[in-house]
Amino acid sequence: MGYLYAACVLLVFALTVAALRVLIPKLRSMKMGQKILDIGPRWHKSKEGTPTMGGVAFAVPVTVVTALALAISTAVGIDIPIAPVLLTLLLAAGNGAIGVIDDLTKFKKKQNEGLTAPQKYALQLAMAGAFLALLRLYGTPDTTVAIPFTDIQLELGWFYYVFALIFITGIINSVNLTDGIDGLASSVTLVVAVFLSVLGFTYAKYDAALLGGVTIGATIGFLMYNFYPARVFMGDTGSLFLGGIVAGAAFVIDSPLCIALAGIVYICEAMSDIIQVGVYKLTHKRVFKMAPIHHHFEKCGWSEKKIVFAFSAVTLLASVIAYFGY
Repeated sequence: MGYLYAACVLLVFALTVAALRVLIPKLRSMKMGQKILDIGPRWHKSKEGTPTMGGVAFAVPVTVVTALALAISTAVGIDIPIAPVLLTLLLAAGNGAIGVIDDLTKFKKKQNEGLTAPQKYALQLAMAGAFLALLRLYGTPDTTVAIPFTDIQLELGWFYYVFALIFITGIINSVNLTDGIDGLASSVTLVVAVFLSVLGFTYAKYDAALLGGVTIGATIGFLMYNFYPARVFMGDTGSLFLGGIVAGAAFVIDSPLCIALAGIVYICEAMSDIIQVGVYKLTHKRVFKMAPIHHHFEKCGWSEKKIVFAFSAVTLLASVIAYFGY
């Protein structure tokens, strides 16, 4: 498994870099650049026109290489559960497709707003529902949730599916919100992918290890062009795809709460946005200088690099805690 894992990491990395070398000039020539909202930090205006939808460059290699790895593992007798991996790919690809529609709608409208929130969430719910239905059919019908640091398996019954729908769509949109400054979503997700890989090899959950490995290759390859100053953005195409991988992996390792802990930065990004909007509607006052919270730190004078390193360090610490709590 070790050789196959290493080959997958390297192959996805190489294909992502190669794809970006072709894709970035193509996106520039098609004028498919990022629109910057006036309400954002004023210095972000310099990013206007940076090619977006770059997530295609890693979404396709991840999908192809993972499918190829499953075929090879079956041929040589490596025990990688196929159904959970394929269903996670389906969840990621489906949400990536939603991202493509959203990004293309933005270009068509020539603004930073694509699909409406209800439209996007309805599509995400449909994808999450399909994922859970197929997981029950081909994976496990288990309706318990493991509580980290304990041996408790909380039986939720039918409410498990309500919880799972909220969890999947919540994680996916949280990853999307994290993609607000150069290299942030890629870096945080890279750390989460390392967590998945280590956990997978420790407990012989090779499906988790494989998903972690291809995501490591994708995020490192993308960071070559996305770290500050970014030459390309992943767009909703990329962030929703990565969100699908992270959300699906939670059910591969049978521990959504451990993924929530390892991905605490995602949760904080989403909660800061919810708190900001909720408090402002009630009091007309802001809790943060700007939300999501990475923009708050920008407004406090932190550089983009400092935020990326700090948030990645928090993710690393949270991943270590999640590992021991698994």
